Amino acid sequence: MRAVVQRVSKASVTIGNIVKGEIGAGLCILLAIGEEDNFDTIRWMANKLVNLRIFNDEEGKMNKSVLDIGGGLLIISNFTLYGDAKKGFRPSFAHAARPEISEPLFGQLIDFMRKNYPIKIETGEFGAMMDVGLVNDGPVTVIVEK
Repeated sequence: MRAVVQRVSKASVTIGNIVKGEIGAGLCILLAIGEEDNFDTIRWMANKLVNLRIFNDEEGKMNKSVLDIGGGLLIISNFTLYGDAKKGFRPSFAHAARPEISEPLFGQLIDFMRKNYPIKIETGEFGAMMDVGLVNDGPVTVIVEK
């Protein structure tokens, strides 16, 4: 599983001119499911994302998590994070899980997070063409991979 995590002051996802999800301060997460991922990966990634200390404390140090600040998560499925462009000019997505594997796992991740963490969790729509808008706070961007 691979995630690009951006600290945001606000973020939203729109599908066909309809806002599907939006958050204020929190994390905008582009997430890809890999061919080896399973429920253990989901639990690990969920714990990592909500406890990642990339928000400033009172002294201006990145020492608080999205849980600590009461922020939200906007999680967008994005298989292209597994794009490998080492050869040629067309990326290979060979290490991304196929949709019949990744869609249920993505749903399990969202369900697990909603059941286990008391924060707002919004998503787009798996496989849809989405417009993601955000204001990157910092900017702070981290890549998390398991």
